[in-house]
Amino acid sequence: MNVTTVIDGIYRLSANMEEILFEGLWPVPNGVAMNSYIVKGEKTAIVDGVCGWDGVPETLFAQLEKINVDPESIDYVIVNHMEPDHSGWIEDFRKIRPDFTIVTSKKAVPLMEAYFDITDDIMVVGDGDTLDLGDGRVLAFAEIPNVHWPETIATFDTKSGTLMPCDAFGSFGSIGEAMYDDELTPEQIDFYEQEAIRYYSNIVAAFSVPTAKAISKASTLPIKIIAPGHGIVWRKDPMKIVNDYIRYASYQKGPCENEVTVIWGSMYGMTEQGVRPAIDALESEGIIVHEHRVPEDSWGDILTSAWSSTGLVLGMPTYEYKMFPPMLNILEELARKRFLNRKVFRFGSYSWSGGAQKDLDEMVARLKPGWEFLEPVEFKGKPSQEELDTIAARCKELAVQIKEAVASKGK
Repeated sequence: MNVTTVIDGIYRLSANMEEILFEGLWPVPNGVAMNSYIVKGEKTAIVDGVCGWDGVPETLFAQLEKINVDPESIDYVIVNHMEPDHSGWIEDFRKIRPDFTIVTSKKAVPLMEAYFDITDDIMVVGDGDTLDLGDGRVLAFAEIPNVHWPETIATFDTKSGTLMPCDAFGSFGSIGEAMYDDELTPEQIDFYEQEAIRYYSNIVAAFSVPTAKAISKASTLPIKIIAPGHGIVWRKDPMKIVNDYIRYASYQKGPCENEVTVIWGSMYGMTEQGVRPAIDALESEGIIVHEHRVPEDSWGDILTSAWSSTGLVLGMPTYEYKMFPPMLNILEELARKRFLNRKVFRFGSYSWSGGAQKDLDEMVARLKPGWEFLEPVEFKGKPSQEELDTIAARCKELAVQIKEAVASKGK
């Protein structure tokens, strides 16, 4: 991938990562772009030098040559966020130039020592602090803690109005030849919006309250360009991704959209018999349905669907007196990531005894996600036609509640 010019004096260095588990956990089926930025005044800074994955440092060094930037001329390494996918480049850079200044937050200092054994040549910055690179280029810093680590800051180039917020306003999705919103078709913009929802729900969701505060702080700046650590750069319409993130943050407490995520698992096909009647009933009421089977579907896919869904339908059998284990795992993840106030209906099969519903009730009482439940439908063995009809009726009732909740949003 070629180095590109964001705006005069600011350059983007990028490398796509494919076939990885992001954070060692989340599948990224469409890859992810790792972005760093060179900012040139009389002095030169690199913002968010990315991690030392195989081939990434070499890619970035080659890109520096294309803009005639000698790595030894880089005076400042600005670390907005200490997560190693954004700070790991430091180890490779130190082999070339050991005497640079790290610019980062106070809370990042102990992590700098823990990760890289660095304790010297650190410039600590916070809200209102600036760094003058000369030639009229002054960088200003803002603390945006818990987006999504507590040490995070954002860097704002006051000369061009470019905000470099690292993980904030980012998305998954590899980047092709078109890297900016003004180069993309509407269909490509839609693709990156969906990748942003995946990124937000998988990585940022639990931190929606501090994210909303960071968005509010950023909105006071005269932003002309948003250049995140992952995804495309927004220079035609930066408020598009800002407004998207405002919407994503609002999904935590809901109501969200007229959508339901149906999550189901079935050992021998008994619970599965209720899935199609449930989906048909929801769709007949105009609800968009996302269907996922566990454990076959990835957690990342399920979280992406559930984040914008006002409702959840759980097709879950009893397994050894408790919830079907794959369902337990994903529901606990939803609750811990603060997917709050969803409207939920559950159905499922049991054999010699129930127990899944009791286990679910105990989990909800323990984690307190604020989910509102319709009366469940449990059946011994396979469901009767009457029970299938009841499942459909409950889903129609759920659809009505969802549409009423969404319609009342903002009133």
